[in-house]
Amino acid sequence: MTTLPQTSVSDVPAGHEVATLGAGCFWCIEAVFQKLKGITDIKPGYSGGLVAKPSYQEVCSGTTGHAEVIQFFYDPNVIAFQDILEVFWATHDPTTVNRQGADVGPQYRSAIFYHSEDQRLIAEDFKQMVEKAEIYDRPIVTEITPFSNFYPAENYHHNYYQNHKNQPYCQFVISPKLNKLDKAFDNLAKRQ
Repeated sequence: MTTLPQTSVSDVPAGHEVATLGAGCFWCIEAVFQKLKGITDIKPGYSGGLVAKPSYQEVCSGTTGHAEVIQFFYDPNVIAFQDILEVFWATHDPTTVNRQGADVGPQYRSAIFYHSEDQRLIAEDFKQMVEKAEIYDRPIVTEITPFSNFYPAENYHHNYYQNHKNQPYCQFVISPKLNKLDKAFDNLAKRQ
């Protein structure tokens, strides 16, 4: 596998790979991917922008170019990158530019920041397959772009759903995504 230059990625454990995905609010995507087997060390943060070490408020201004993302390690012997992408595209709307539901702005864009040429090829092939299957009424606008940077989000964003399950946003936005995940991807879920 050809690895692309990286910045701000912790040492990848032996036998694992790293993935960086944006699918709207990082609270949502973090909660989804925490339920999948073979995935560890999930961190919410910011990628794809031009400002070093941005704050949440700066990213929310829409002027830094960052997307809210999660970055994690995965064991390809347990979960394939294709499976990760299937969950990714099924648990957010990849057809809306800079928007997920009521969350609006470039920080909420759908994005795959690939870390290797293999990830790029898999993502582009999978995107074409989903488009040909006409799963969505509109074209997929997910950007597939090389990874360039990742800045961890402030501590209060980590494990947000687990720590705030009764908060209205968690109940009305994140919980339905988790219910969908449980029904559609039982084979990929961690056994509790």
